[in-house]
Amino acid sequence: MLVRDCMTRHPILISPNWSASEAERLMSENRIRHLPVVEDGKRLVGLITRQRLSMKPEMLGSLNVWEISRYLADLKVKQMMIKRKLIVTVDEDRSVERAASLMSENKIGCLPVLDDDDVVVGMLTEVDISRAFQEMLGLPVDGLRVTVHMPNRPGEFAKLTRVLADRGWGVMGIGSFPSRNKPGFYDAVLKIPDVTEEEVRAELSKVEDQEVVDVRSIV
Repeated sequence: MLVRDCMTRHPILISPNWSASEAERLMSENRIRHLPVVEDGKRLVGLITRQRLSMKPEMLGSLNVWEISRYLADLKVKQMMIKRKLIVTVDEDRSVERAASLMSENKIGCLPVLDDDDVVVGMLTEVDISRAFQEMLGLPVDGLRVTVHMPNRPGEFAKLTRVLADRGWGVMGIGSFPSRNKPGFYDAVLKIPDVTEEEVRAELSKVEDQEVVDVRSIV
């Protein structure tokens, strides 16, 4: 799956000359946490986040309610936004796992998606990544989620898929990860529709050197 497959297209954009209070209103009304700031044909110049709109406690303590209201009314987006040079971005042809790695490495919750001219074509957020992960594991489809423990060596996954093919079982989602505290092994997770737990355990338990460690219904 690529960024283009899971990003939010046509995200809400804002001008650097808008007031901070307008930006906050847009976020609240649309239940979002990030606003790309653009000008000159949707070219990215900044990013507003809920965190950037938060006032420091020490500032609040020194102002009365009227001063706070006036201060917020006078603030412009361009005064509070993260500047373009500090924003981590991604292009729509990047893989979703690499985009997720960028977010994790930089401890950020979103990636503006840009074309070659720095024009915003989408927005990738933690919610989008979470939704993509669910889709890759077949969550929208009813079926059995099966975890199989196997050695990390050539041919092991082929042994598993051979059983699936022989039984005519489909797979609606698949993933794998290294087994915890057991070097040299990994767990394959499959979403198999229209089968019973008894059928799955009976057939997959016949695969040599592999172990069915979890079967559960996901509906």
